[in-house]
Amino acid sequence: MAKRIAYLGPKGTYTEEAATRYDPEASLVSCSTITSSAQAVVSGEADEAVLPIENSLGGAVAETLDLLIHQSELQIRGEIVLPIHHCIMAKHDTNPADVTVVYSHTQSLAQCRSYLAKNYPNARLVASLSNSAAVGEMQTSEDTAAAIAGRRAAELYKTNILDLDIEDNPSNATRFVIMAHTDSQPTGTDKTSLCFDFDSDAPGTLVIALGEFSNRGINLNKIESRPTRMGLGRYIFMVDIDGHRQDAKVADALDALRGLASMLKVLGSYPREVSSSI
Repeated sequence: MAKRIAYLGPKGTYTEEAATRYDPEASLVSCSTITSSAQAVVSGEADEAVLPIENSLGGAVAETLDLLIHQSELQIRGEIVLPIHHCIMAKHDTNPADVTVVYSHTQSLAQCRSYLAKNYPNARLVASLSNSAAVGEMQTSEDTAAAIAGRRAAELYKTNILDLDIEDNPSNATRFVIMAHTDSQPTGTDKTSLCFDFDSDAPGTLVIALGEFSNRGINLNKIESRPTRMGLGRYIFMVDIDGHRQDAKVADALDALRGLASMLKVLGSYPREVSSSI
């Protein structure tokens, strides 16, 4: 029986493309939001979910980070890095000079900011739930509209591509994580994602905590913060490290960190994808 994978739909999104690359034989379950994609796994509608977590130009996807921290007990069991190439498209009878509104996902609008400022300086930019949803909004808009999405969306929805590869940076790529009820077994080329916070904001607290990794020769390859939702100035730190949570030195570091942090949540250990894109 084919694996069921939930993704941010509708058809034609980059998340769908990532899910297809991850498992070409899977049965895909289209969801309207990132959160509902994860919920499909919790409810049993899907076996796994593919969620965008960061982009090389736009940075972190806040909805996914907040889901991991606050809302979900699912684990990260894999990742995939997808090069992103945006197209701007419209109905077949549209004159680009007449476009007054451009629809796309907020991340895509940000990734094409310079292109839009140069080529559509007077157009209103409207955020959509997904790039594919933006194509639908463009097609039903009463204004002369365009949409930014991938080439697959243009083919699926039979639109006219006005311009190709409009992203401001050719190294544009998005990292997606695969979420499930369990993470992965050690492979020897793994990474572990976790989050933690502290009760107090004493000087050097974060440095001491991160020292638990460096003192054991564990490479830290990403750190960022998100609000705790408990007041201004309080943050949860999200960290990616090399190694699997079952590796002896990683397990030792995590035990030490638990003694320093008020909250520690291991988000999953999974095979690291090696990519020059991000």
